Amino acid sequence: MIRTEALDRLPVRTAVPALRRALDDRGVAVLCAPPGTGKTTLVPLVLAGLTGEGPVRRVVVAEPRRIAARAAARRMAWLLGEQPGGRIGFTVRGERVVGRDTVVEVVTTGVLLQRLQRDQELAGVDVVIIDECHERHLDADTVAAFLLDVREAIRPDLRLVAASATTDAEGWARLLGDAPVVEAEGVSYPVEVLWAPPARPVKPPHGMRVDPALLTHVAATVRRALGEREGDVLCFLPGVGEIGRVAGQLAGVDAEVLQVHGRAPAAVQDAVLAGSSGGRRVVLATSVAESSLTVPGVRVVVDSGLAREPRTDHARGLSALTTVRASQAAGRQRAGRAGREAPGAVYRCWDQAEDGRLARFPSPEIKVADLAAFALQAACWGDPDASSLALLDPPPAGAMGAAREVLEAIGAVDGGGQVTERGVRMSRLGLHPRLARALLDGAREAGARRAAEVVALLSEEPPREYGDDLAAALRTARRGQDGYAARWKQEVRRLSSSLGSGSPGTGKGGSDDAAVGLVAALAFPERVARARGDGAFLMASGTGAELRDASRLRSAPWLAVAVADRPSHAASARVRLAALIDESTALLAAGHLRVRGEEVRWVDGEVVARAVDRLGAVELAVRPLKQPDPELVRGALVEGLRREGLGLLRWTRDSEQFRLRLAFLYRVLGAPWPDVSDEALLAETGAWLEPELSRARRRADLGRIDAGQALRRLLPWATGEAVRLDELAPERIEVPSGSRIRVEYGGEQPVLAVKLQELFGLAETPRVAGVPVLVHLLSPAGRPAAVTADLASFWRDGYKAVRAELRGRYPKHPWPEDPATVPATRFTSARLKRS
Repeated sequence: MIRTEALDRLPVRTAVPALRRALDDRGVAVLCAPPGTGKTTLVPLVLAGLTGEGPVRRVVVAEPRRIAARAAARRMAWLLGEQPGGRIGFTVRGERVVGRDTVVEVVTTGVLLQRLQRDQELAGVDVVIIDECHERHLDADTVAAFLLDVREAIRPDLRLVAASATTDAEGWARLLGDAPVVEAEGVSYPVEVLWAPPARPVKPPHGMRVDPALLTHVAATVRRALGEREGDVLCFLPGVGEIGRVAGQLAGVDAEVLQVHGRAPAAVQDAVLAGSSGGRRVVLATSVAESSLTVPGVRVVVDSGLAREPRTDHARGLSALTTVRASQAAGRQRAGRAGREAPGAVYRCWDQAEDGRLARFPSPEIKVADLAAFALQAACWGDPDASSLALLDPPPAGAMGAAREVLEAIGAVDGGGQVTERGVRMSRLGLHPRLARALLDGAREAGARRAAEVVALLSEEPPREYGDDLAAALRTARRGQDGYAARWKQEVRRLSSSLGSGSPGTGKGGSDDAAVGLVAALAFPERVARARGDGAFLMASGTGAELRDASRLRSAPWLAVAVADRPSHAASARVRLAALIDESTALLAAGHLRVRGEEVRWVDGEVVARAVDRLGAVELAVRPLKQPDPELVRGALVEGLRREGLGLLRWTRDSEQFRLRLAFLYRVLGAPWPDVSDEALLAETGAWLEPELSRARRRADLGRIDAGQALRRLLPWATGEAVRLDELAPERIEVPSGSRIRVEYGGEQPVLAVKLQELFGLAETPRVAGVPVLVHLLSPAGRPAAVTADLASFWRDGYKAVRAELRGRYPKHPWPEDPATVPATRFTSARLKRS
């Protein structure tokens, strides 16, 4: 029996007529409705014709999370007075509850992606609703792009609704071809904001780590909220581990403490969503409760201010969830949960001054996540570089390049990026491509059942209490009775079924430890690691890795690292989950990274030539090379010059001055005079250091190369300008006394340092390449007396004061009142008389 009264109370009902008109006119629409308005439950029922309005249509609702998909299906079935599996059904990974009468099916975006790859027409489906699209999950963005392709090419009749819990819908409207935006008014009550920062500073989050002091403060704030406010408390925390720790600190509170996250048992999820049975409740939740779920009875929100987002370090081959500060938009969503049924309050565990510095919106997953799975989906769709897909944000080129390398290495795409038959099979396993490779190849080597067991462990990281030894974690999961073990066993059944009974390798033996290590290495070949000693390892990717002190794996010669993270301040990654392997397993799994060849490098100030057999960055065998390839030697010497500088060559005073003269001409006149900066010379070693560089074999040989002579090769001989070098930038200038004085070219202006008396009679300042020299006038003892770039001005205005000072100090030298009337000289007055 339809619960008409409950349906009529949902605020989104007022927007339904406009939504119907938009879909009738355009076939696409953006529905903007705050949480709790019924957009996830009433709208699919109305569009499916299950409320008595309009024809019956088949509707698929795509949710970002499994917990949200199950909850939405149960809620819609309840509104119709039914159980899921009738007219309302749901499909998530590993669980399908639908029947032949199902009209509305709620699926995860991942399931819908798989369905689109198998059946692009979505035969029998009339409407698709992408729910919570504002969260910008990668699967949702990809589903939308594929569906737009389908509408344009083969199913113009397919109706598409992008449903958002915020009013930031303009981007989605543009993406859907200027689709109409239909807004529903929410019913919300005022929410008081209370700023509740910790009394003492806490460490910022890094990696998966959250300062325990902050969690203690969050628990204390929950206790405070229970004492100051009425109603249930909803507390937002970044992950399962933090939820467990805060729950432990809330022991003894006068309330039922419940934990809501993607790993929570279905019974717990149902209990939270069903509402209180009488007493007060404290619901500890991840961001899943921001918009995807409605938790009745909540009057107070305690917000830790943290969230988890995916991050990928492409250079080190590490990708994982990381803890970040939640965005302002997330903060608003969370606070709004307190005002759904009555006035409420939100306790924010940070300072008000910090709030304005937070990011406005969460990062779109396509910008920060590992894109290997997305790249495989795009390749299977026929658009390997995703250039034709309608996406709100294009995938970063670097991340797509890294993803292509992974897919090519595991055989999912060919050298041109086109999907292979193996890649198609991988894409249909509902796994990350790395895990799909581990499942297929691991089944052949270790048996289908055990490969499925290990891959199930890798697809959802085991709880911390399972330890960091993957093989031990497998044994714990097999005998475990907890929620994780139950989900793991269900996933093992799914994966085993996907391989089929005829999968090769199903009868293979061998130990569990060997199988676990092999499958983990197949999944993450760049992370096979050899011991360095004292719990330290070097991964094939070149990143160091360290085990915790208490780990039983510290004595292992080789590891397959399954989970690791690298704090921003650390040189090495911390291993959180790994398996023991031997060298033969490392070579089997990461054989594509094996390279044998000559390596000639600049190491510790010298050329080192070796024949090396390496697995990525891990050296397997090394022997010295007696006659290395001359080109490799030359490259190593150039690398040495880049690292240590051109000072490795032989520079005399004359050659250094010659370089300065050329630099002056390049600065003043430009081409054809050469650029002789370090950067330019290192970029053009072949133009000036040959043939000497190719003859060199070691550091000492570089020191024998006359840099000044080599630089002369850069002079503009071809244009004839080279012969003007001494004219434009002379090494020396002859002054009136007859002396030839060296010009120094190191500063902004050329400098001529000369005794003042040697310039008697010189009215104008000398010039080089049209630039007046800076004249340093010296005393008879060679000490600075004055500096001028305008001799005429000096004789007129400055000479008198300088003469008065020097005449008393050097009485034996001539100091005429008018220096223009006497000959220039280097000598004393007596010497002049004798001559």
